[in-house]
Amino acid sequence: MHNNAHVIVEKGETPKQSGRALSEIEAELAEIRKDVRTLDRLIYRANIDHAIEFKGEKMPIVEAIELAKQLRAESSLYKDLGNTEKEKIYTTTGEGTVLYQIATYEPREYRERAIQLEKEAHRLSNLINVKNYEIHIEFDDSKYF
Repeated sequence: MHNNAHVIVEKGETPKQSGRALSEIEAELAEIRKDVRTLDRLIYRANIDHAIEFKGEKMPIVEAIELAKQLRAESSLYKDLGNTEKEKIYTTTGEGTVLYQIATYEPREYRERAIQLEKEAHRLSNLINVKNYEIHIEFDDSKYF
């Protein structure tokens, strides 16, 4: 729309339409937006109606997607915890007192857990992708391809 909204002319000249009319572009965009909403609805429905099996549990794709996000978030948290030193000097503005920050857990264990969770998230994402390639959604895409 921006490319067709303005023309440059010399002072006193009458502007000529350089491309398509804005009303035509607006109508096309409205149609595209409707198609995008339709595709979203169809994809959401497919993600509810189709399931995968992960770690012995069958779940709809939508739930599997959320679980993959949760696994990645948990892995990220555990990586942060795993990258902490078990004990380090705690910097203060106090006089003469040496304080230490001591982890109340084993950082190495959290590093290992982070790696495992990340692997699980990858496995789950791969299962989701495989299932998504199996699903066919009825949509007329002839306007676009």
